[in-house]
Amino acid sequence: MPTLVANVNQISQLGSPLFVACLGSASEFLRDARYISLLVTMSCMSLVTPARSAPLDTAGSRLKGLSLEELMDVEVTSVSGYSEKLSDAPSAIQVINTADITRSSASTIAEAMRFANNLNVAQKNPHDWAISARGFNANVGNKLLVLIDGRSVYTPLFAGVFWNAQDYVLEDIDQIEVISGPGGTVWGANAVNGVININTKSARDTQGSLIKLSDGTEMRGSTTARYGGKIAPNAYFRIYGKFLSEDKGVLTDGRAASDGWQQGQGGFRVDAYASSTDTLTVQGDVYSGALDIQSGDTAHLSGGNLIGRWSRSRNGESETSFQLYFDRTYITVPFAATVFAPAGFLKDDLDTYDLKLQHSAHLGRVHQIVGGIGYRFTRDTVKNQAPNVAYLPARYDQHLPNFFVQDEVRLLENLSLTLGSKFEHNSYTGFEFEPNIRLQDKLSANQTWWVAVSRAVRMPSRFDRDLYEPAPPLSVIAGGPHFTSETLIAYETGCRVLITSRVSSSVSFFYNDYDHLRSWGTTPTTILPIIFENNLDAKTYGLEFNTDIQLSFWWRLNTGYNLLREHVRVKPGYLDLQNALDETADPRHQFSLHSIMDLPGQIELDSSLRWISSLHNNNGGVPGTVPTYMELDVRLGWHLSRSLEVALVGRNLLHDHHPEYGPPGRDREELQRSVFAEISWRN
Repeated sequence: MPTLVANVNQISQLGSPLFVACLGSASEFLRDARYISLLVTMSCMSLVTPARSAPLDTAGSRLKGLSLEELMDVEVTSVSGYSEKLSDAPSAIQVINTADITRSSASTIAEAMRFANNLNVAQKNPHDWAISARGFNANVGNKLLVLIDGRSVYTPLFAGVFWNAQDYVLEDIDQIEVISGPGGTVWGANAVNGVININTKSARDTQGSLIKLSDGTEMRGSTTARYGGKIAPNAYFRIYGKFLSEDKGVLTDGRAASDGWQQGQGGFRVDAYASSTDTLTVQGDVYSGALDIQSGDTAHLSGGNLIGRWSRSRNGESETSFQLYFDRTYITVPFAATVFAPAGFLKDDLDTYDLKLQHSAHLGRVHQIVGGIGYRFTRDTVKNQAPNVAYLPARYDQHLPNFFVQDEVRLLENLSLTLGSKFEHNSYTGFEFEPNIRLQDKLSANQTWWVAVSRAVRMPSRFDRDLYEPAPPLSVIAGGPHFTSETLIAYETGCRVLITSRVSSSVSFFYNDYDHLRSWGTTPTTILPIIFENNLDAKTYGLEFNTDIQLSFWWRLNTGYNLLREHVRVKPGYLDLQNALDETADPRHQFSLHSIMDLPGQIELDSSLRWISSLHNNNGGVPGTVPTYMELDVRLGWHLSRSLEVALVGRNLLHDHHPEYGPPGRDREELQRSVFAEISWRN
């Protein structure tokens, strides 16, 4: 069993109204009261402080962002499947914009996710992250769907995300929409606890040159180059390349870890505007990386994708899009020798073909209809060259036809009801449906309240069904031949409000009921192999709070607090050899504070403070603990001219090194304090 845990670690390293909150026991709620009282105090302070500050002056601001009113009017598409204002979106959604990303300490997409207060982001080592929403940030996280320009990047190998394979030129990301809560009606299976939708900028918006160089104590060099131009009067292009190198980490006892990372990526995008309503986009990326791991070996990952998309928008009355993409990923994972088998390599090739047609339109003044059909084909081929692990059958083809329809019905002038469902078929469990009902009340021009009930599923992955360790005939661990989809019924309510021109806030409460969660069991007739079953259920509840404060034209604050309570149990009369510990690794409390400041002399001072309470994880069937920690990242930037900028960045400044993930022990990896310098040139 410890062997499987170690091997799963290797696979994942490449890569997850107030009544609801009161559903917990009274004693638990009282234990959380001190944190909630702190939240209320902060909220009151946020309402008072701006009243004493200077008048809002966005015209003279160098924040490179938007005023709070403009931020509330930002268009998002992830909630309903069509464009709507953030202020009108009936969901717990946060938007990370270009300014947030480029003025943070992030150098990769995974690091930029720390700016979303509704996510739990834990870095395991220099090249691996665990990222989730509303819990279940397990070692093989599988309940968060991630898309980049409409392309799903989760792998059917374990239904998670290889975060170290997902990157881009950060300056060319338009915005990242982060939904906490189910999104299955629009996005389908695996959009269980949340959706991250990353949208890059049009080539028309990235004309000219960009060169950025970085180097420091842990970042051992990063180079970014991008050029954009015209190929016709209404057609634009950009090409880019990015390379980064991260130094090895450190273990709990101070020993150096052998887990450095190098990766290169390049790509292009072309946007052609055939008319005032029609846009054609063609884009693609290729990447290749080498990741050192603790066993002393090196894992390799590479891949590429090509996307074609046509879209038509007619004055906000209707939107139509058709997208087709091909995605290929290749990974090589070394497995150390065990008492059961010698060392070897697991190699996986995945080809994905996906097409989607979607249309939304107003039907009179009452109905806003959106619907779509899609088809995805995946061919996953595992070259079982590691005697201590195998996926059987070695090749698995999966067909995923789907369609969805959703109708937003205006009941009254400010009251609307949304009904819809996704219907899809997979090769493991057959037909699945994911309905959704939402009631939205636009209480005023600056305030929206919603309540929702949704169903979502996490369909089986090859890890659940086809894994064998070691390879047959002497398998100790085996996928469950009857492993079925995990299910969620989610209840949520929340509101989003622009309190003043200088203060905006949102809060959401949720209660989630899970069934058929993954467990470790035995066959009816033998002790071995241990197989994956669906013997767990769970109840979780909590709240998410976020506030933006424009203290003055030169200073903006963003604060966030999350409360999460999880109760995972083995169903009565059933068995789990991991004691219901294997699926969660989440803090109960999480607080963040982001400060963005423009100082005299063309100087920017930006900082992010995060406090994470202790989390419990699986330590071989008993609870392990990651201690509570607080950390600070700071970026100091100086614009020497309109084209040239230099910056000094410090990460994890409060400790020499600290853990964020993993069971306790001398081999747990920790994040080190690091400093690096950047120089950027734009033309």
